[in-house]
Amino acid sequence: MCGIVGYVGNKENCVRVLIDGLEKLEYRGYDSAGIAFLNNDNIDVVKEKGKIVNLKSKIDLNINSNLGIGHTRWATHGNATKENAHPHKVGAITVVHNGIVENYNELKKDLINKGYVFNSETDTEVVAALIDYIYKKEKDMLKTIQKVKELLTGSYALGIICDDNLDTLYTLKNKSPLIIGVNENENYIASDVPAILDKTRNYIVLEDKDYASIKSDGVKIYHDGKEKDFEVKEFLYDANSVDKQGYEHFMLKEMNEQPEVFKNTTTPYLKNGIDSLIEKMPDFTKYERIRIVACGSATHAGLVGKCMIEKYANVEVMVETASEFRYKKQFLKNDELVIVVSQSGETADTLEALLIAKQNGNDTLGIVNAKGSTIARESKMVLYTEAGQEIAVATTKAYSAQVALLSLIALNLSCKKNLIDKKEMLDILRDVKKLPDYIEELLNRRDEYKKIAEEIKDYNDVFFIGRGVDYALAQEGSLKLKEISYTHSEAYAAGELKHGTISLIEDKTPVIAVITDDDIALKTISNVKEVKSRGANVICITNKNLSNDSNLYDKKIVIPKVNDLFEPLLTVIPLQMIAYELAKLKECSIDKPRNLAKSVTVE
Repeated sequence: MCGIVGYVGNKENCVRVLIDGLEKLEYRGYDSAGIAFLNNDNIDVVKEKGKIVNLKSKIDLNINSNLGIGHTRWATHGNATKENAHPHKVGAITVVHNGIVENYNELKKDLINKGYVFNSETDTEVVAALIDYIYKKEKDMLKTIQKVKELLTGSYALGIICDDNLDTLYTLKNKSPLIIGVNENENYIASDVPAILDKTRNYIVLEDKDYASIKSDGVKIYHDGKEKDFEVKEFLYDANSVDKQGYEHFMLKEMNEQPEVFKNTTTPYLKNGIDSLIEKMPDFTKYERIRIVACGSATHAGLVGKCMIEKYANVEVMVETASEFRYKKQFLKNDELVIVVSQSGETADTLEALLIAKQNGNDTLGIVNAKGSTIARESKMVLYTEAGQEIAVATTKAYSAQVALLSLIALNLSCKKNLIDKKEMLDILRDVKKLPDYIEELLNRRDEYKKIAEEIKDYNDVFFIGRGVDYALAQEGSLKLKEISYTHSEAYAAGELKHGTISLIEDKTPVIAVITDDDIALKTISNVKEVKSRGANVICITNKNLSNDSNLYDKKIVIPKVNDLFEPLLTVIPLQMIAYELAKLKECSIDKPRNLAKSVTVE
């Protein structure tokens, strides 16, 4: 993985289209880049290690070409080198590839025995050789791709060029996202819409095991050897969603979009109070237990959701990391709802967990941001977060939208089970109206966050502590700090400090304590005093009027007090902003942190 773009048309600006598309996919993270394009009846391949600017320095952007494919690679098989970069050309076949071919070693050994020599460590070069070998026998690309599909195990989105068909772009897709962009007399392929948004808003979503033949004047899609019908969709996001709009970073822009995201996500369910909440959501009352499965920040959103659903709806909730869930022995109950949470709707481990739940006969609910994504299509039910396009690798607004939807599920269940009285419901609805303003007010307190970043910038270790929902938020805060500032941090349940971790507290060790849960605040405060008495530099994020006792904290960030159900959406703002200001202070690559990719479509 990470980013694919391709073009076939009647214009002669293919090279520029490919480079522009790859630049728009930079947010996904990558370590090398390359393109292959038609040049005087030959396919030229140019690739370089590092950033796209390195690639651009080796290319004449004005070369006349009307066919090509490009790729930004995030290393999986082999180091980040020029040799391992895509595209890979073997014989008559040139390929770019996202995903992981699990049986590539077996295929490689067989192809070596057949006389093929490999110049890279990648599974992708093996795929190119396999296509070339079968094509030599079949002399027909569609029959070749059909046979190749049956031989590959794993995930793959392939862009393919054949030397004998230099008016055609071919694709093959399984468990890794790929779209076809449609325009008049020119068509595209891409791993994500932003790569081609300035060229067309019309696109086709490929299903698993679909393959396609794409020419300048038309698209044909096949499945199991037969041509199939397809729907052309329209991308509805505004083009401004992939522009910084004057902000220094996409992450800062997206954090500042959270007030609007909250309104967009919650308004459809709350505009008519309880009635619309009940009407717009599925009936969750028939489930005795809920299991939330996700990865990364989506898991932390699930942990917040667990706290809210258990507290307000009195339903047991389990939260599991998808990459662990899919390989362990399953104990799914018949009356259990499996909720999978993914911003992209394509997260490989989360998708596999969803398929396991379906095979077991469980009802499934997808919480996703990308309409029409694989998880959205595969789930029995789907709720969309209305976060808009998120470009920064480290999620902020999509996480908040996930938390908001999970809190709405808790409220829905509570209302349907008559566990919430009218007064509290009215209080919640009042808080919902105030929340966007509160979020905006917290976002505007950058001077506070900058001072905290200055204080902790020279320390190699930062600890986050909390209890209950505050512990779930501490885990997200810690992840954000690690992701974008490259500072080692750990989140701990505050009550566990005395069971070993407190031995790491030294003079001035930064400890960020989250204290918003009224029921156990005093317990967390006791833990804060323990680390403070051992010299920690304590930053409290709280909704309480804590005393000015210097034995309790060094810095205090006070958030507005609202109903517990939506309070996490306020608490997370300082955590995001501290991470951002620290990363900026350390001059880190905030939107594209090293080694990370936006959409993790491999295991």
